[in-house]
Amino acid sequence: MKSKHEDTVRLIPLGGLEEVGRNMAYIEYKDEIVIIDMGIQFPEEATPGVDFIIPNIESLIPKRENIRAVVLTHGHFDHVGAIPYLMGKLGNPRIYTTKLTKALIEKRQEDFVNAPKLKIEVINVWDKVKVGDHIELEFFGVYHTVPDTVGVVVKTPAANIAHYADFRIEYDAKGNAQDLDVFERVSKLDIHTFMVDSTNAEEEGRTVSEKIVEQNLEELFKAAKGRVILSTFSTMLTRIAEIIKICERLGRKVIINGRSMKEAIQIARNLGYMKVKKETIVGVEDMKKLKDNQIMIITTGAQGQENAGLSRIVNGEHKHITIKPGDTMIFSSSVIPGNERSVQNLKDNLTRQGAIVHTSKVIDIHSSGHAPADDLTMTIKLTKPKFVVPVHGYYFMRSANGQNAVKAGVPAENIRLMDNGQVAILSKDKFEITKETVPANYVMVDGLGVGDVGEIVLRDRRILAQEGMVVVITTIDRRTGKLLKNPDIISRGFIYLKENQDLLNEVRKKIRTLVGKIPRKQSPDIDYLKNIFRDQIGQFLYNKTFRRPMVLPVIIEI
Repeated sequence: MKSKHEDTVRLIPLGGLEEVGRNMAYIEYKDEIVIIDMGIQFPEEATPGVDFIIPNIESLIPKRENIRAVVLTHGHFDHVGAIPYLMGKLGNPRIYTTKLTKALIEKRQEDFVNAPKLKIEVINVWDKVKVGDHIELEFFGVYHTVPDTVGVVVKTPAANIAHYADFRIEYDAKGNAQDLDVFERVSKLDIHTFMVDSTNAEEEGRTVSEKIVEQNLEELFKAAKGRVILSTFSTMLTRIAEIIKICERLGRKVIINGRSMKEAIQIARNLGYMKVKKETIVGVEDMKKLKDNQIMIITTGAQGQENAGLSRIVNGEHKHITIKPGDTMIFSSSVIPGNERSVQNLKDNLTRQGAIVHTSKVIDIHSSGHAPADDLTMTIKLTKPKFVVPVHGYYFMRSANGQNAVKAGVPAENIRLMDNGQVAILSKDKFEITKETVPANYVMVDGLGVGDVGEIVLRDRRILAQEGMVVVITTIDRRTGKLLKNPDIISRGFIYLKENQDLLNEVRKKIRTLVGKIPRKQSPDIDYLKNIFRDQIGQFLYNKTFRRPMVLPVIIEI
């Protein structure tokens, strides 16, 4: 039992602890709140038709006046993508982030005309910012695949919490780890709890040096006799900058395909994070003036997204670019869990069209932005926290990261595997996951709708996708309930009507039987009749086919 007078701080994750993406958590001390990240999650098979998923902020809205800061660790959408949807509802609190992240989120905010103008304070590495009477933030730099990624230590009188964002250890070409003094400096801040990235916690070994990746990419570019098409994430700006440098050395012109990538590169160039010769990047319409061995196309869509640049090229929907036999296709990114089938189909179609496909499974042409097991163990050992909370990943990933922490010397009883929505109470030498929870269920964004697609709608979409639908149209006399014409039946995704006339006739017979049970000279109860049709026709179809289509009764009264 903790003393009534014991100083405590609350830690509440809202996303990122049961999925890859939707990263968001908040730390609460007395009447002061600091939010860390505000990301989106890409849709899954269980969320058909949804654009993406954002965190549930229901628990924060009543306390929005207490929000002192929103810390954005870096510019990837899984950490900043929900900003346009949530900031207005939270009272538009002040954001603390780096110069590049600021530019990336402000550019995206332009697409949301009704969203508030963001209040952003640019921070630098090792800045200390007092954001209330009690909470201080201290920032430090970490390596990731987008420049200007920062970790943060949230200092409170009760406990200091370190959050390293997405990070990796950088190695030189000889295998020497770089800038480990950052973690040693953080360790001197008396870290109570370390919230540590778990995305690659199951992967053995150390991070592949980006220098080795660059060397391997250059060898592939040299060996390519025709065009090179390389796909990666739009904000993987560190990698893109090196690819462009290699192209300048080899005399290849670069064509950027994908709006988000074009915007991110332009922002990086404007801020000086990317040095590119004026003549290197050319428009796609200039491609016809170049020989194939002078062309490098860098495109979005490495995850097989339907409307992204690479899918449009492969499907023949791109106005200027189609796949040619002999094209060298390079996937310089890892596959986000859940996207395996889409990427497999993409590679299959590329190969059928004659492209030579290279992935990181064969040669090191991608170095993840997420530290693998050995690097995570080393980082935890250097940071010396009392408690470890693995974040950013499914439960099995976070559990594996707990084992990495044990290898680093953290007692097993000090590993905390939290779930989204749980509330933890931290005090000087304690970390208690309480029985209290806050809403952390999915909030779906679908077109212009935010949160209006709930579990019932998703259930209907899944049924339609799996079993199809049957529409039963019945015309009856409004006074007597008598059937006036033979029922019409429409089927989509269930059976092919022309080949199943016997089943249709049985369904019509069943409908006539149900309508015939209505007492004559009595106005029918339409809602009751619809429910009877839905239940009994649905059961009848299941008995005949062992399938459960969605049954939609339409009753016309005349």
